[in-house]
Amino acid sequence: MDRITAMRVFIEVATSGSFSASADKLDMSRAMVTRYVSEMEKWLGTRLLQRTTRRVTLTDAGENCLRRSQQMLSLSEQMEDDTASGGELRGQLRVTCSMSFGHAQLAQALTRFLARHPRLHIDLNLNEGALNLVEARIDLAIRISSEPSPLLIARPLAQCDSLLVAAPAYLDRHGAPAAPRELESHRCLSHANVGRNIWSFARDGESAEVDVHSYFSANDATALLASALAGGGIAMLPTYLVNPMVASGALCQVLPEWRMPALTIYAIYPSRRQLPPSVRALLDFLVDHFAVLPW
Repeated sequence: MDRITAMRVFIEVATSGSFSASADKLDMSRAMVTRYVSEMEKWLGTRLLQRTTRRVTLTDAGENCLRRSQQMLSLSEQMEDDTASGGELRGQLRVTCSMSFGHAQLAQALTRFLARHPRLHIDLNLNEGALNLVEARIDLAIRISSEPSPLLIARPLAQCDSLLVAAPAYLDRHGAPAAPRELESHRCLSHANVGRNIWSFARDGESAEVDVHSYFSANDATALLASALAGGGIAMLPTYLVNPMVASGALCQVLPEWRMPALTIYAIYPSRRQLPPSVRALLDFLVDHFAVLPW
């Protein structure tokens, strides 16, 4: 039995609580996942998981095994990085970012990075929530924020500007607002986590805040983009996502003379201590990649 693979399978089952979900995530059959876990239990001589028809939970021995397996897997990956010959990067990186940034920008950037390091593997988790990077074993998180957590290390990658946009069909039906306050009478599409109710604007030293009446909100910017393209209303969306649609005419910028507050795109990681070479290389690559914004 490949004990490193068995530990990786056990960790996935323990954290997801599901053999089927783990099989999908690891691209294995459910029978193979079950076999690896059984072999782990046989190797250690104890039951690690309690299985019922509805869920999988850890035994006391399983809790201890999970911690040790995570430590051993991390050490194994670090050894691969440290002993890579000729500067070749190996092992696996776990990266997370929002769905919209992943689809619009990061997946392409990671593909370019992997082309330079063909023996490296990347697991990209598209997630709108604030994951615990240590518990989720995330090596690098890309987050868009005005104030990242002081408990984590944050390296700025790029500025994130936003635009108000709407489809030509919507503006033909409802007209274009001439001032921010006129948004109160429009159908607005808002992000559940960013500016859901209040939109702020600035122009030549003048500022304005509007209490928008959002009839449709979502926790993913790509869903708001789809609604805006379908003529659903006026949306506040990041330029990294909508600039191509504005350039093609599929969307029109609304109130172009007014600016909305900018956020920052950060690369976030738990600690500077013993930063693996693969993480350091990806950080440096992303800084260079986004030095000239591709959007």
